[in-house]
Amino acid sequence: MTGSGGRAPIAVALDTADLDTALAWAGAVAPHVSCLKVGLELFCAYGLTAAEQVRDRSGLDLFLDLKLHDIPATVAGAARALAGLSPTYLTVHAAGGAAMIAAAAEALPQTRIAGVTVLTSLSASQLDRIGLAGPPAEAVARLAGLAVDAGARALVCSPQEVAHVRAVVGADITLITPGVRPAGVDDGDQARTATPTRARAAGADLLVIGRPITGAADPGEAAAAIAASLDSPIGTEQLPNALPAR
Repeated sequence: MTGSGGRAPIAVALDTADLDTALAWAGAVAPHVSCLKVGLELFCAYGLTAAEQVRDRSGLDLFLDLKLHDIPATVAGAARALAGLSPTYLTVHAAGGAAMIAAAAEALPQTRIAGVTVLTSLSASQLDRIGLAGPPAEAVARLAGLAVDAGARALVCSPQEVAHVRAVVGADITLITPGVRPAGVDDGDQARTATPTRARAAGADLLVIGRPITGAADPGEAAAAIAASLDSPIGTEQLPNALPAR
């Protein structure tokens, strides 16, 4: 299953504070995946420069995972400051409310604003402790509907909720799923996970995968193996030799 340009619908998370390392990963995985994700760690270390170099080095879609969450005017200003990067995706927290999401969408009309529903690191018991009503699936669906109504054209949710979210928001919204782990790889700090083939079968459009690729001895080989696994029947995926069992 491939995305644009024959590459797999995978966003590799460049989670490092070292720009040279991020650029090496970007070059290694570029032939196999469709998107690269620049998150807070790299962006806080190098700012716009990191995103520009990742985009230019790879030629892939740029996913800015900054999870903006502030008053609408501040989020709009931050979004406008990113316009020169022309990101394909920019994340904002859906819990910031409809006005905040709308402000981001209006500030960057060519970018798919992606509403982050419930972080994949949170379990049902943790949601209870922070006072978010309902089990994860209900909380995710509620925030997803709010975000789309406010102008978000993408959503971030765990692979365990993606089918439910698809039923709520329809076919035109890009569903992005972190918490994707090949068979045999430890879940790490993720609480709600699935394998790549299961996430795609559930309806995910873009799989966010970090350490199973970037932590491998050969990130390019690992990315190629996971991309190839998307064509395997569900339940038959094997842990590629290139991937670390962690």
